[in-house]
Amino acid sequence: MTATVLKGTNLAVAFFIELVALVAFGYWGFVVGQGIVAKIGLGIGVPLLAVVVWSILGAPRSKHRLQGVGLLLLRLLVFGSATVAFFFAGSPVLGVVFGLVTAINLSLLYAWGQ
Repeated sequence: MTATVLKGTNLAVAFFIELVALVAFGYWGFVVGQGIVAKIGLGIGVPLLAVVVWSILGAPRSKHRLQGVGLLLLRLLVFGSATVAFFFAGSPVLGVVFGLVTAINLSLLYAWGQ
């Protein structure tokens, strides 16, 4: 495989990780919420909040996108929270797998300057 293919694949994985983080937040909300209103509120509200924050501060085309350490901290906060959400929702294996894939992906993003 060429470096271009590997870098493109890594960017695709990064997008997939963003989607899985939203799933993790929704899954957590529906599992830990007490009562139907809390389940729906958390299961929809937390992913929605993550989308808003990410679209303002983390999206590549955002006018207010963080750079450097700020972007790294945002990624660690969002994806670290999603990893923890899997654990608290009762899916530690998903948490470990997601955390490892995310760590590898972020390492490659920074090593390749993506």
